[in-house]
Amino acid sequence: MDNSSGVGVLDKAALVLAALEAGPATLAGLVAGTGLARPTAHRLAVALEHHRLVARDMQGRFVLGPRLAELSAAAGEDRLLAAAGPVLARLRDITGESAQLWRRQGDHRVCVAAAERPSGLRDTIPVGSQLTMRAGSAAQVLLAWEDPERMHRGLQNAAFSATALSGIRRRGWAQSVGEREQGVASVSAPVRSPGGKVIAAVSVSGPLERLSRQPGRMHAPAVLAAAERLSESLRRAASE
Repeated sequence: MDNSSGVGVLDKAALVLAALEAGPATLAGLVAGTGLARPTAHRLAVALEHHRLVARDMQGRFVLGPRLAELSAAAGEDRLLAAAGPVLARLRDITGESAQLWRRQGDHRVCVAAAERPSGLRDTIPVGSQLTMRAGSAAQVLLAWEDPERMHRGLQNAAFSATALSGIRRRGWAQSVGEREQGVASVSAPVRSPGGKVIAAVSVSGPLERLSRQPGRMHAPAVLAAAERLSESLRRAASE
């Protein structure tokens, strides 16, 4: 399929933005992800940065910029967030545990939507919370399908290993037990863009006494189904 619009510079800028969809990238990462010549990739990234469509993280890597979020909010077209509410509420009702949707933002993951368990002992994570990428099942999912360079960086000082991430890619979901916080367990699965990139993670989390030391046995099917519903909503929106 030919993705060319006939406007070369716009097509190349779109390649840069698409490469950043999966997370932060060095210039070398942009070159590898886009196939553009190094000077071209650098020139476009800097130009997009000027317009706030691209930004830099604390390590100087290129990331998607704040202007994209502003445009999305203005248009009301964030399909993922629009679909997340009912999907997370259903997941909460099926599992009886709090459900969250996470996106990666630089070296952190941000809770962008949540459905809380209404009563009893729960793992409360307010929307907007920023947590580390070094621990937790959502962090594992958001890192497991990264390119080797990003994965290697992400594994430094992480509570999980490359072997664990390989297992997650094989079975399609992650679990953690007391990894992020003592006494808390969670299960997460990936949400994918229409192009197949992992762009978010759906999770359920709660006290270890309810989820046990093998929370995936209890809740992986429900979490996987919720992630697939969100991925399917993005595919439908892209085909409209």
